Amino acid sequence: MTERTGVPRPRWLLGLAALAAVILVAVGTLVVTRLVRDDGPQRSAGPAAATGTPQASPTPSPSPTVPPGAGITGPLNLLLVGVDTRVSVPGWEPHGDAVLVLHVPKGLDRAYLFSLPRDLLVDIPAFPKAGYRGGRTKLTHAMSYGSRVPGRPKQPNTAQGYELLRSTVSGYTGLRFDAGAVLTFNGFDRLVDSLGGVDLYVDQRVTSLHRRPDGRHREPAPGGYRGPQMVYEKGERHLTGWQALDYARQRYVTGGGYARQRHQQQLVKALATKILGEDLARQPERVQQVVDALGDTLVYAGGPRVVDVAYALGGLTPERFVLVDLPGAGVGRGSAYRGEELTSTGRKFLTELRAGRADAHLAANPKLRITR
Repeated sequence: MTERTGVPRPRWLLGLAALAAVILVAVGTLVVTRLVRDDGPQRSAGPAAATGTPQASPTPSPSPTVPPGAGITGPLNLLLVGVDTRVSVPGWEPHGDAVLVLHVPKGLDRAYLFSLPRDLLVDIPAFPKAGYRGGRTKLTHAMSYGSRVPGRPKQPNTAQGYELLRSTVSGYTGLRFDAGAVLTFNGFDRLVDSLGGVDLYVDQRVTSLHRRPDGRHREPAPGGYRGPQMVYEKGERHLTGWQALDYARQRYVTGGGYARQRHQQQLVKALATKILGEDLARQPERVQQVVDALGDTLVYAGGPRVVDVAYALGGLTPERFVLVDLPGAGVGRGSAYRGEELTSTGRKFLTELRAGRADAHLAANPKLRITR
């Protein structure tokens, strides 16, 4: 059940869309906290009121502020996409390098996060605005095909690509998406560093293709890269920004792309634990650090405002984020690799999720749940 590998990708590759989930919850909640005002208890008129002593007209009490997102009760589905952008290549079309779904059931008291393989074989619908006629191919191509702008071959539109990717994932999973986000890697390491790094359990030995032990990028060479390699040993580790980014990118490891998906989800939970555990909502200066670190790395796409979505999910805790590992395997004819497909157990999870029976399915298939 390992993903086939090919030519190593350059350092602009990103597989961290899952972080958008944390950012939507954390940053939005932090901003909202500064918008909701506590006016305190009402004071009584006091003894003078009983004696009929003239009093100044009382100032009308302000109407209670309705919390943002008060109308969002769930279920809620967010599509989180990490794009492979190679900014040094003119006209490079963005690829959906990481595709994750965050499903929050009615009541908003739990969230399920799972990944879809970038090479998943899917039916991509026709998309006239990009001149795409539709076809069956790898999921990653939906973003690039959808980003094409007729008459402007060197000016791809990432937001337009997201639109086609969203339609494709919706058709495959049967889920309607309420909002989503597209994340590139620029500034991500600054975000992690602004939080003082992140504590993560490395579940297998990972050797980096892209970084040296001192953090410098390895030099490109025929067939790959050259120079000493950063190694992440198994066990509890504290990772800086560049280390977290590098660790979660690696797919040439035991388990291939499926292992990378798992590592991305584990990083999400580690970041959520960091953000919620430090109670950043009561530290305005830290809020500004997070916002500054984001820059233009995050593009929000959706119906409800990000503030509303974040506030609605503000009651979640890291323990209520359930990480789900959907198994799959490569398919093809002979030695010709076509892509990936989920196993029957993985596909059944999507059916049970839509029916509100995800917990029962995970209990019957405990290997699907990522526990560390």
